[in-house]
Amino acid sequence: MTIDGWRRISTPASTIGPWLPEGALGTSLAEGLVRVESALATAVGSEHPFVREAAGHLMAAGGKRFRPMLALLAAQLGDPLAPEVTQAAVVCELTHLATLYHDDVMDEAAVRRGAPSANSRWTNSIAILTGDLLFARASDLLADLGPDAVRIQARTFERLVTGQIRETVGAQPGDDPVVHYLEVLADKTGSLVATSARFGAGFAGVDQALVTELTLFGEEVGVAFQLSDDLLDIVSQGGASGKSPGTDLREGIATLPVLFVTAGDDPAEARLRELVAGPVTDDAEHAEALALLRSSASLARANDVLGDYADRARARLDAVPAGDVRDALSALCDYVVTRTS
Repeated sequence: MTIDGWRRISTPASTIGPWLPEGALGTSLAEGLVRVESALATAVGSEHPFVREAAGHLMAAGGKRFRPMLALLAAQLGDPLAPEVTQAAVVCELTHLATLYHDDVMDEAAVRRGAPSANSRWTNSIAILTGDLLFARASDLLADLGPDAVRIQARTFERLVTGQIRETVGAQPGDDPVVHYLEVLADKTGSLVATSARFGAGFAGVDQALVTELTLFGEEVGVAFQLSDDLLDIVSQGGASGKSPGTDLREGIATLPVLFVTAGDDPAEARLRELVAGPVTDDAEHAEALALLRSSASLARANDVLGDYADRARARLDAVPAGDVRDALSALCDYVVTRTS
């Protein structure tokens, strides 16, 4: 698939993302992201130098700003200059950043976004406390957006934590591991992306029925985005995805292609099934498993699931008025399928 009319911008992805459209819409989104970046810098500030450094560590390391970008794009269907839109976009990004600090502790990650993770640079305790600090800053901003926004965020946060708990304990006896995996993605990623779209549209004054459809769009495209992340860990070459290829294999994390391999009985995947039965730490076996996985029917099947989620998200756009915003949201569905980083 192609992303007609879209371009990669020379400005770092940490400030605008690679799927910014051309023309007036692209200019408006870029200006909105400047406001978001400025507000984020303020939100991670502190009078204490070490606190300021730790809180700003992951923000400074970059990122696609996918969630605030979606909030700003949804707001284009109403009043994108409403000050609450920027504030809500910052709340969503702060929440996302806070979860990354905690995720890195749980995963014992050494690197995040090409830089040392907070837990490896300092300690697990500092990383956890910094994540807590960012949650507190997000809550402080949220309080100005009213009780409904606080409730939506609380329920989103509940889903984020529920997803993390379910991922940590794994599928239970009798559960379908694939269904469990997709439900975890919906909670851990889809929920906050959905809230980003909901906040952006809602605070821009968009009609409630359309806000509902955009929220559902956000959930579907959020799951697709995380699926594409998991697949990039397999198919990326030379660390183009920002991390060493096959990291999940080394750590024994069963993403969708591996779940399809282990649940299947395809004789062509017998050796692969043997290799991915646990963490693949031996370098030779890791290279073999990665090569087999890249050419497997299970990877193709997982790509089909990714495409299905993107198509489901795109179908939600029937409710969006024809024009640049709908075209941009549709291009985002293409991007999550075709992205290489």
